[in-house]
Amino acid sequence: MLEVIKKRCSVRRYQATPVPEEAIGQLLEAARWAPSAGNLQPWFFYVVRSQGVKECLAAAALEQRFIAQAPVVIVVCAEPERSGRVYGERGRRLYCYQDTAAAVQNILLAATAMGLGTCWVGAFHEDRVRECLAVPPHRVPVAIIPVGYPAEEPVHRTTRREPEEIVSYV
Repeated sequence: MLEVIKKRCSVRRYQATPVPEEAIGQLLEAARWAPSAGNLQPWFFYVVRSQGVKECLAAAALEQRFIAQAPVVIVVCAEPERSGRVYGERGRRLYCYQDTAAAVQNILLAATAMGLGTCWVGAFHEDRVRECLAVPPHRVPVAIIPVGYPAEEPVHRTTRREPEEIVSYV
């Protein structure tokens, strides 16, 4: 698993090769099994293959055109009230987003293990993403994930902060 974690990187150029439905199903299965507070699973996934909708998402994401180039885009949304019903304001403000982030990470790692490229896109205009997908008010777009076969060997960042810079044993 550590090898897959280290191999994962952001891919911003994709082949036109379609991503099989089975592969998308496996990515969504990985997302479904992410941990969540109280096992509430406060997430929802939009799987986008429509070129028009991908173009809309790319425009909403500050003109990041590579999003529209990917054969598939998964938009991950949080459902704050699902967490809020059990955990109150902390569930609405924090837990639902932590849980959704875990689902996003599972998608990224599963895709890497399958030879697919992805990129976690968080820079976007939420209201415009809502319009592209007709997202209802109880859902909050959290991440846009283009998915496809890399068109080139992605650049792997190999530097990380040293453990003594980021860890304290108490």
